[in-house]
Amino acid sequence: MDAEMVRGSGVEEYSVRAGLVGLRRSLTLFRLSFSALRGALQLSLALSLVGPGLGLVPRVMARVRRLTDHQRELAVRWSGVEIPAPTGPVAPPPEGASGLLARYRWLLGDPQRKRESVWVLVDPFAGAFLAFVPAALVLSGLWGIFLGCYGVQLNHQWGGLWFEFIPVRGPVTSRLAGLLGLAQLPLALWAAPWVVRGHARYTRAMLAPGEAELMAGRIEHLAATRSEAVDAQMAEIRRIERDLHDGAQARLVAMGMTLDAAEHLLGADQEVVRSLLVEARQSSSKALEELRDLVRGIHPPVLADRGLADAVRALAMVCPVPTKVEVELPGRPELPVESAAYFAVSELLTNVAKHSGAEWAEIELRHERGVLQVSVTDGGTGGADPTRGTGLRGIQRRLATFDGILSVTSPPAGPTTVRIELPCVLSSPRTTSF
Repeated sequence: MDAEMVRGSGVEEYSVRAGLVGLRRSLTLFRLSFSALRGALQLSLALSLVGPGLGLVPRVMARVRRLTDHQRELAVRWSGVEIPAPTGPVAPPPEGASGLLARYRWLLGDPQRKRESVWVLVDPFAGAFLAFVPAALVLSGLWGIFLGCYGVQLNHQWGGLWFEFIPVRGPVTSRLAGLLGLAQLPLALWAAPWVVRGHARYTRAMLAPGEAELMAGRIEHLAATRSEAVDAQMAEIRRIERDLHDGAQARLVAMGMTLDAAEHLLGADQEVVRSLLVEARQSSSKALEELRDLVRGIHPPVLADRGLADAVRALAMVCPVPTKVEVELPGRPELPVESAAYFAVSELLTNVAKHSGAEWAEIELRHERGVLQVSVTDGGTGGADPTRGTGLRGIQRRLATFDGILSVTSPPAGPTTVRIELPCVLSSPRTTSF
């Protein structure tokens, strides 16, 4: 019996805590509706003004985009409801366009901008009403409790009083109003988490693209990634050709010339022949070393033999920055995915050693829900930006071929965390050693 009471009290405590958290979140969503109201007023003003032209509307829509991005973040963090985000910033209007018709044509010409404009006009009413339901229940409950104590006196002073559907005319109805108000407090706590989840689903219904638009975006993405994959492959082929021509091929040609000279001097000067043979042997060793480096750059032997986990550990061992590696992989990804993840980690560790000024770094590898997740964190100065430089953009292009995602969190004071997600399955048992 005591254990059941403890379990019961624990469930009750958790429910009350969850209700309080949900109430606080619903109030936050209600407060954000006022930001949407301000955006709606700004958008209405920008659409109706004659003087500023079209330029004011994109600036307002950029603010609306920030509001919707915040709503997407709250929906997935609080309710687990994922709302697809736009693929880029708000596109600028065409040059030379002006007038009211051009504003509406630009606003309604893109489905995403159209959804966001509708959302910012609707959310101050529908979103605010939905988010305020738990708080309204609390306020109504407190008012009912107050009437349970002072309802009779107020009824005499005001000449008639109602609490919801109860006419407060005497002690009995006053107590009934107090009991009903008291019952609304736990109802508000019970309803608050459901309201937050309902608000997230409402936001998704307003902002999420339709199936046809998702398919069109998917086709466009595949076309772009296919073009980038072809370009990357051609660049890799040119690099291999250049390395072979300038490195191993040149050394082999030189070695052939040296051996030819040694052949002509074979019976004349033994010391010169010996020095030429030594030179040829050194050239062959260097050519072999360059060929091994070239093969290692295409597909490292440690990756092929030991798998991604040990290959990343090998990278960490030779990194100038002390690096810790944590791995939770019950198997091996497909070879192309392994190669993409390996070279991405290699490039990131190179950036850490060259640019971050970090004294430590951490690498995490895990596989969850069909996605290979890689994170590289360093304790450097921060400020990494994928839009600047070619290193992170190159990794993004490499990952895009596999529908991979790269995200960077790098505040000015650090630390910097780069997360990589690659959809894949673990097709073979783990062969790495731990």
